[in-house]
Amino acid sequence: MSRGFVKEDDQEETPLLTPRAHLPNGVANYVTPCGLQELKDEQNSLVEERQLLKEQSIENNRVQINYITAKLRLLEERINSAKIIDLAKQPQEEIHFGATITIFKEEEDSYCKYQIVGVDEANVSLNKVSFLSPFAKVLQNKKVGDNITLKTPKGERKMRIEAIEYLL
Repeated sequence: MSRGFVKEDDQEETPLLTPRAHLPNGVANYVTPCGLQELKDEQNSLVEERQLLKEQSIENNRVQINYITAKLRLLEERINSAKIIDLAKQPQEEIHFGATITIFKEEEDSYCKYQIVGVDEANVSLNKVSFLSPFAKVLQNKKVGDNITLKTPKGERKMRIEAIEYLL
């Protein structure tokens, strides 16, 4: 049947979806074991929410169900492309993916911890930075005692690496 014979109210809109964190083409989707579990937990939560909406009323919740289904597709792509990094196998004396680093910030005369994680795990409020971030790139392959300089819009920030851990 042609769409010309369908009432306008029956036409479904494609749900607008906020994309997941950007992962450039050709870049592996590295995740920590904890990060993969977070993705799977998110997937389970969305599946449960979608099922609840279907049980309540498929007709009334059609738009929400379509939105969740679209989110699940994006999430499943990330889960299927995930490359889990075994933190125990990382060189423990150098900074690589998954490292938790204690840094002394000279400007603030303070210590801070950061972990280098996958793009979906990154959360500034938890001091988890993406392995693609400029900060993580500056830290890559550094060792305890190394000084780093991070270029920011407000100028250069000098820091010293105090500790490197791979928390399992």
